[in-house]
Amino acid sequence: MFGKKQPVNVKIPSGKGAKAAKIIILLLVLAVLAGNSYYSIQEEEQAVVCTFGSPKAVTMPGLHFKVPFIQNVTKVNTTIQGFPIGYRQDEGEDEEDALMITSDYNFIYVDFYVEYRVTDPVKALYASENPALVLKNIAQNCIRTTIGSYSVDSVLTTGKNEIQSNIKQMILDKLESYDIGIQLVNITIQDATPPTAEVENAFKEVETAKQGKETALNNANKYRNEQIPNAEAESDKILQDAEAQKQERINEANGQAARFNSMYQEYAKYPEVTKKRMFYEAIEDVLPDVKVVIEGEGGSTTTMLPLDSFVTQESASIADDSNKATDVTEETEGEE
Repeated sequence: MFGKKQPVNVKIPSGKGAKAAKIIILLLVLAVLAGNSYYSIQEEEQAVVCTFGSPKAVTMPGLHFKVPFIQNVTKVNTTIQGFPIGYRQDEGEDEEDALMITSDYNFIYVDFYVEYRVTDPVKALYASENPALVLKNIAQNCIRTTIGSYSVDSVLTTGKNEIQSNIKQMILDKLESYDIGIQLVNITIQDATPPTAEVENAFKEVETAKQGKETALNNANKYRNEQIPNAEAESDKILQDAEAQKQERINEANGQAARFNSMYQEYAKYPEVTKKRMFYEAIEDVLPDVKVVIEGEGGSTTTMLPLDSFVTQESASIADDSNKATDVTEETEGEE
């Protein structure tokens, strides 16, 4: 049943057939070598070329050549990548990673999203087995340390920005010491919720009250900003009016002082006449509609009020002087 194996005879082609087979094999080898002698890099990636165990980064995009079977090329994605902490994108809440304790001994669920990118492809490939996992472990440690130093009220309401900033700085410091070729871009709090519905509702009411407070403050600031320019304009108007009144009174006082000085000069020349004049002017101001006439001897009358102008009085005085001079001349001629 089991006989002796028969020898297999392989016929090697000779002549023209052998030559054609050699050409085909050579073309296949050349094709394989040509296919393995170049590689291309896209804009969003870099490459690491390893030659006899010595890696070198290639960062310029485009077509590059390599030595087949000697140089090995590994491409690395340099775009921004990310992963969640506290929930799974396909399954939802991950209670083990999301549950944390605050400084006031309250439990809280906090979800984060971490964004990173590769900055050194050689270190990203050879400095650690899985740099993204290293970053995740660092982030979890920094998150729990930071959340544990804040109260539950701060985590749920007002302290989110500060918490994110502190966590980011801690991660950056640790990544710098680890030097694994990746860089943190950002870390954000996706959600923060209390462990029970009652506590969550209470914090929602607190948040609503705080938002109402902020709205009231914003409205008050808006009203203040509207009223301050009006008040400043009114203040400027009052100051300008006061300055105008001040200047007007100064001018009036200067005018009265000049008038008094002028009257004093006249008074110094003719005291009695000036006093009578001032008396009559005062009477005229007090009794503007009264006319005072003094009747003298011989039927002559003198009008005291209202006073005649200085021009009229001067003309009358000149006329009287002329009449007196004429009368004296006529009497002299009669005597002769």
